[in-house]
Amino acid sequence: MGPELSASASDEPTPAVRRRVVIASALGNASEWYDYGVYGYVAVEVGKAFFPGAYSTIASLLVFAVSFVLRPLGGIVFGMLGDRIGRNRVLAATIILMCVGTFLIGILPTYRTAGVWAPAGLILLRVVQGFSTGGEYGGAATFMAEYAPDRKRGFWGSFLEFGTLCGLVLASVVVLSLNALLGAGAMTEWGWRIPFLIALPFGLIGFYLRSRVRDTPVFRELAAEGGQRETARLRTVLAYWPALLRIGALAVALNITQYTLLGYLATYFQTAVGFGSGQASGILLIGQVCMLAVIPLAGSLSDRIGRKPCWWISFGGLLVLAVPMFWLMTRGFALAILAFAILGIFFVLQLGNTSATFPALLPAHIRCVGLSGSYNICTAALAATAPPISEILIESTGNNLVPAFYMMAGCALGAVALITMPETAGASLRGRDTPGLAAPGRRPHSRVTR
Repeated sequence: MGPELSASASDEPTPAVRRRVVIASALGNASEWYDYGVYGYVAVEVGKAFFPGAYSTIASLLVFAVSFVLRPLGGIVFGMLGDRIGRNRVLAATIILMCVGTFLIGILPTYRTAGVWAPAGLILLRVVQGFSTGGEYGGAATFMAEYAPDRKRGFWGSFLEFGTLCGLVLASVVVLSLNALLGAGAMTEWGWRIPFLIALPFGLIGFYLRSRVRDTPVFRELAAEGGQRETARLRTVLAYWPALLRIGALAVALNITQYTLLGYLATYFQTAVGFGSGQASGILLIGQVCMLAVIPLAGSLSDRIGRKPCWWISFGGLLVLAVPMFWLMTRGFALAILAFAILGIFFVLQLGNTSATFPALLPAHIRCVGLSGSYNICTAALAATAPPISEILIESTGNNLVPAFYMMAGCALGAVALITMPETAGASLRGRDTPGLAAPGRRPHSRVTR
């Protein structure tokens, strides 16, 4: 293995190889967010099937949050494996675990059939999914970033999040179509299962594509030098604690907004605003299509003006517009579409360059474990509960603007981290130094590709 790695470590990927990498990486992210999208869009129906009673929707959303319990552990385990044995092997494993878990939710017996064993099974599967998802994003972002050209990392990396939105759009289309074909009664009774069952073939295709892509040139170069052996040392990872904290804070800002706009709003439109399931899915579908059109432009813009300016524009826009846009969402169907699209376009300015921002804050030998660990620990602790807490606060206070305030708090936290974040646009990701900076106790020798 060593000679092969050494001989090929400096090979520059061809455009055809990069396209395969984009498809393989994005498809995994699409699978992850298809699952979250489907669960969010049918949360009301899932609640009725597994948690009958007055608080069925809240219970269903709490199960959404429970899936994050093992995400930090999954991030650390799969992150360490990604830094030790390779990014692509880990990504092939995580996509299978995610999609099999989603499929099994679709065949679970309901509370009426199995009693308390039904919600117990649902919780178990969501926890298993959370464990596998913990390694998905950090590994996929690292994989994409390390294959991308240094000067166009934002553009290429944006397609990972393009996959995120594709998964959500597919979930919207599936749920919207089923609502139109089956009607509300059949969807509540059995139709909610169909979107979960579709995940299995989707995942098998992703597994096939990922297993056929070589590992990144950055990892092959590192492995040829024996640098990946440093990953096992906890003190090596913790030496980069400022970067880990920045990633965690930015991840909280990103995911509070993401889980609110792209997951929770499907429930919010039904329980707080009074739209039907089909209307809610339609609003999200139109807004997500607008975001899909803009996201490659957002990634490309970050290559031109830098990562930090894009994050600042996103945070500023969301802080100013969150409250008025959420108020507008309660004024009618057409205004809800407009408001969601406006918030979505501002959000895309951070979403579109996360895959270029986060991996570049850490050196190659701890990139997967550092990114996956900090991202998932902070997301699980502070962002995952946004949907159920928003729902509980809306019901207890009657204030439909609660999600807007939650998003604003997340953006404020992210803005604090952004102040000291280094600008890494154009920096090389190779080697054991932080891109553009010296590693602790070492002199800088990072390269920048012109």
